[in-house]
Amino acid sequence: MSPDESRMRVALGGVPETLLWTLYQRAAEARRTDAVLRDPWAVGLADSIDFPYAERFGPPRLAQWQALRAACFDHEVRRFLARRPGGRVVALGEGLETQYWRVDDGRVRWLTVDVPDAVELRQALLPRSERQELLAGSAFDQAWLERVDPEAEVLVTAQGLLMYFEPDAVHGLLARCLAALPRATLVFDAFPHWLALLNANADPSGGYRPPPWHWSLDRREERRLRAHGRLRRLRLPRGRGPAFGLGLPLMERVPLIDDWRYSVFRLQAR
Repeated sequence: MSPDESRMRVALGGVPETLLWTLYQRAAEARRTDAVLRDPWAVGLADSIDFPYAERFGPPRLAQWQALRAACFDHEVRRFLARRPGGRVVALGEGLETQYWRVDDGRVRWLTVDVPDAVELRQALLPRSERQELLAGSAFDQAWLERVDPEAEVLVTAQGLLMYFEPDAVHGLLARCLAALPRATLVFDAFPHWLALLNANADPSGGYRPPPWHWSLDRREERRLRAHGRLRRLRLPRGRGPAFGLGLPLMERVPLIDDWRYSVFRLQAR
């Protein structure tokens, strides 16, 4: 059997295809000797898939940014597990993220909720311990909430997910989570409104373009977020080079441009 024959062919479209884009970027960064995110699982996973990454997505120009985004979520999971060893983490729309292996404290109980295509890929390509559970379905369904103890502290993450849904659906999900799990901490990200408009109007002939972002951040949306509970904007880790090692940290210290930049939020009930 040739090396190519041992790899799994994957063909996805629309929003599910973005899981391959994020894996491609993260693995490209992890291959560097000076990587900002150590992720050997991502490298191995990307290599196990027969997919024309470069032809489809072009050069991995956003590899470091994607890795810093993942590292910001990692920090929040580790922060939660330091306070609640063996705690419950629910990863909504996890795709082919390999975060579990980066943050596992040896006790964490992990629930992945994603569409059937993504769950099938995880089952086929990634190992699973008795502390990991997979649920095929929508993050917006009630089913996953019924699997979580409403009295327990829980961390719910939604990395690269909410922007693909309409604003009312996003706020409805946040409200349901906090109502059903009053001791939950929610961590999610949002792109600024101007970038969503730029993405929607980009010339598709220029290469890969992700599906439209229906929810994006402006001052009105941030006020709506703050109405749900205690909201805090998080900072990405310091990266490599002038842009990510100096420029990004400086930008994140200027409150006046908060609604102009990509943001990761932590949300808790009051």
